[in-house]
Amino acid sequence: MKIVLGRDDLAAAAEAGVRASGTRPERFDVRPVHRASRGFVNENAVDICELAIVTLLQAVAYGKPVVLLPITTLGRHQHQTLVTLGELSTDAVEGSTVGVRSWSQTTGVWVRGFLTEQYGVDLRKADWIVYEDGHVDGHRDPEWVRRAPEGASLQQDFLEGRLDFGIMGNELPADDRIRTAVPNAHDAAQQWALARGFAPVNHVVGVSEATAREQPAAVLAAYDALRAVTVAQQKASGPVDFAPAGFAALRGPVTQAAAYAYEQGVLPRPVDFDELVERTCAALGVSPARLGG
Repeated sequence: MKIVLGRDDLAAAAEAGVRASGTRPERFDVRPVHRASRGFVNENAVDICELAIVTLLQAVAYGKPVVLLPITTLGRHQHQTLVTLGELSTDAVEGSTVGVRSWSQTTGVWVRGFLTEQYGVDLRKADWIVYEDGHVDGHRDPEWVRRAPEGASLQQDFLEGRLDFGIMGNELPADDRIRTAVPNAHDAAQQWALARGFAPVNHVVGVSEATAREQPAAVLAAYDALRAVTVAQQKASGPVDFAPAGFAALRGPVTQAAAYAYEQGVLPRPVDFDELVERTCAALGVSPARLGG
């Protein structure tokens, strides 16, 4: 069974679970891990793969044979990822140029959701520039989003002043001039998460639908092993759970991400959380309760 998980502890747990079920695991070390998403979603290149939640939602919306294994591999606050050079803030987003790696990048979906919901921003009144396509074949960005010239770099354009704002998580460059556009971003993020009862989820675990149907015991063993690791992480996470596991725990963040994504033209149709649950359970031949729901 071919596995791609970015964190070494999670990859080791999944391998051990699969091996204990009598199936031989084979880990592929792909960094950054999002580079494995395209092959997984469009070609079933691996069996179990970490992928961004919006990529999973798009895959389902476009009919790709992928199901959700309800494990969070990356959850974090997101308000701090909207950055600028100098003193601009969210009230200046309309009429400004904003860069993001791709329109379907999950971090961007969360941030744009906050901008509309909390700060009253009309997204169509900003000049949005993207630098990459998404991972799911068939998706096209909205007409009001434009593509940067070939060879352009989000980080370079931002640092050299061709962008007023950038949305950047792990790719954020080191520069003392960089400021968060949301005032007191950490406090704002914490308040949002506490009010909602969940933190934004970035990455989850996807499984090839064919693999789920053909090797359900190995997939369920991987789930159990991964859940054990994430439950231990939850205990140290404080008041906000950054590693929800199981359908019940993931319902809130995934539902919210799906709503934001549809509103922003990232999804061609609404994707209901229960659709994800039903697809997974049908493929594995289990009830939702078996997977924390």
